[in-house]
Amino acid sequence: MFASPAYAQAAGGAPAGGAAAFLQFLPLVFIFVIFYFLLIRPQQKRMKDHRAKVDAVKKNDTVVTGGGLIGKATRVDEHEVEVEIAPNVRVKVVKSTLSDVQPAGSGKPAND
Repeated sequence: MFASPAYAQAAGGAPAGGAAAFLQFLPLVFIFVIFYFLLIRPQQKRMKDHRAKVDAVKKNDTVVTGGGLIGKATRVDEHEVEVEIAPNVRVKVVKSTLSDVQPAGSGKPAND
């Protein structure tokens, strides 16, 4: 009278084994792979290209700072760049704050 009929149904319910657990995690693995190739990998490539461009800045390159100042690099140190933003107006900026660098002979304006 107090026995539940569910005990008889539980015997053949879920298949045992590691294959069922693997199949449950397969969609999560698939989503991570998609995120890696669509989001993470391209962002890492852009960061690597930007870092290489900033590290390769040299004298007379046109630079854009993170604050939006556009000028010509007049002196480049290991961690700082001196930028001429107007005739006889020079400011020092930290190299890592540069958002864009255009080589001196590229002919492409920095504010595209």
